[in-house]
Amino acid sequence: MDAIGLVAGEVRELIRWRGIDPARDATVLRRLVEDVVVDYDRRSADGALPPLPAADVAVKRVLAEVAGFGPLQAYLDDPSVEEIWINEPGKVFVARRGLAELTTTILTEDDVRALVERMLKSSGRRVDLSSPFVDSALPDGSRLHVAIPDVTRAHWAVNIRKFVVRAGRLEDLVPLGTLTPSVARFLGAAVGAGLNILVSGGTQAGKTTLLNCLAAAVPPRERVVTCEEVFELKIAVRDTVGMQCRQPSLEGTGEISLRRLVKEALRMRPDRLIVGEVRQEESLDVLIALNSGLPGMCSVHANSAREALTKMCTLPLLAGENIGSRFVVPTVASCLDLVVHLALDGRGRRRVTEVVAVPGRAEGDVIETADIFTSRGGTLVRADGYPPHPERFTRAGLDLTALLAS
Repeated sequence: MDAIGLVAGEVRELIRWRGIDPARDATVLRRLVEDVVVDYDRRSADGALPPLPAADVAVKRVLAEVAGFGPLQAYLDDPSVEEIWINEPGKVFVARRGLAELTTTILTEDDVRALVERMLKSSGRRVDLSSPFVDSALPDGSRLHVAIPDVTRAHWAVNIRKFVVRAGRLEDLVPLGTLTPSVARFLGAAVGAGLNILVSGGTQAGKTTLLNCLAAAVPPRERVVTCEEVFELKIAVRDTVGMQCRQPSLEGTGEISLRRLVKEALRMRPDRLIVGEVRQEESLDVLIALNSGLPGMCSVHANSAREALTKMCTLPLLAGENIGSRFVVPTVASCLDLVVHLALDGRGRRRVTEVVAVPGRAEGDVIETADIFTSRGGTLVRADGYPPHPERFTRAGLDLTALLAS
């Protein structure tokens, strides 16, 4: 065992003996680690024990072993790292600015299992042969996904998607190049006017970040209820209730689906409903909620704004044989007002590429759309479309013509 492992073992013994809670007593734990490192360094002076690295490095690594996530903690602490994934113990990857790179970190099978067990501890969720997939949130808000054999070929597959907070408001997305100032002003006004907004894009395109920024534009007196598979949204509105799904128990009971959360949300006096992401039949419940006059937002995986609308017309059909396109298509056309599409460019930058209005009309299975902002030559520019419900902007004290003219 190396010096870090020896010191970590001594610290764990002292934690148990003194009854320290690493999660709550961070300051006490750090002082303890510093004391043990100093004592070990003194004892190793005669060469009988393996030497430690520099004291500050040793303290950081021991804290990661005892209270953090071991070799992965450095990547979790690095603000430039957006995602971490393990394909096999010898292949640990990270993504920086949307680009993947193979790290020098080498783990063992036991290391990976111990890390996953530690990561799941705070959520109470599990992964085993009866439930070979798990989604969970880490204490810092990062999202964890794990898949194990025999669903995977031979090794545990671990993915940690960090929530790198770079923007809390729409205005914060402008210097990042995600939005232009005029688009930020328009989207903020659309939220204030109570329009229903669908955010679309691919994986890691920035949908959750944009949802958070849109939610920051919700009027302060409104009550917001959020529904997610795993907590990812960080809503800054004062009156907010967040709910997440629950896995079934070992007996196969107690599961709480996203459909159930959306239905329960309507009984909680919401002024605004935000659904983190729709993937399956819960899209029907979202449409029904928005069709009741409740303003809301949600996100969906899609390659363009129009494909997002097509997907929203298809997913509700999974809810049952009695749900047909003759009901779904006009419902989507009347419920959704705006589609904001994001994409990653070739350099890993997240950009809004189009803002599309849904006027509310449909011909057959085709929903009419109008471009409000579109990309030309890599730049987001004003198109000739207008959003639906201009009277809502007027009622909110907003000059829609001036907003779009600017």
